[in-house]
Amino acid sequence: MADQFFDVDGLAAYLHMMPAKIAKLADRGNLPGRRVGGQWRFARADIHHWLEERMGISSDGELAEMEDMLEQSEEATTATSIRMVDLLPLEAIAVPLPAKTQNSVIHQMAELAASTGRLWDPVAMADAVRAREAMHTTALDNGVALLHPRRPMGRILEEAVLSLGISPSGIPFGNRTLTDVFFLICSTTDHEHLRILARISRLIHDTALVEELHDAPDAAAIHALITARDDELG
Repeated sequence: MADQFFDVDGLAAYLHMMPAKIAKLADRGNLPGRRVGGQWRFARADIHHWLEERMGISSDGELAEMEDMLEQSEEATTATSIRMVDLLPLEAIAVPLPAKTQNSVIHQMAELAASTGRLWDPVAMADAVRAREAMHTTALDNGVALLHPRRPMGRILEEAVLSLGISPSGIPFGNRTLTDVFFLICSTTDHEHLRILARISRLIHDTALVEELHDAPDAAAIHALITARDDELG
């Protein structure tokens, strides 16, 4: 379908960059695209995965710029507002998370999201998250994992929802370090997923906040910490 692909000008508008910059990045192999009839074409799904990967290595300033870019894109006009207080209900937070293995973490995180009534099929979500983890871990070096399926699963969601679990001891999660903070991102569209991922990435970039999450005594304290930091970011 035509709307699943960008040309150079379309991608430049989407990313708020100059077309010459887009062409240069593509020519150097730094953008996922292919030439069709001598012209660059970029699959929307590939661009979303490229943005997702960039978020994992970006500074807070770069993440803020990425958030602004996503908010200004045409797709944002119909996207729901990205506010942690709305996306992360109190009942979707587990402190402590009793899981001891990677599989049990994923299962329990999906069940937490389902407890809100927004996720209708936690088994399908858990299976999709496991498949994503098998491709490449979503665990980061700071002990946080941003669990999500490879593509949004809007068909089993009433609306976007997050769940959050804090393990009392680190769990091996395919990374060099143990992981003890787990977010599950359940979004309805690629664009919504990227906006949520950008916001969470900014939150966990704050090392002081991550430490406070470790020390928080209960779900209410976790919710208050995240909401306050989210409000500070604007």
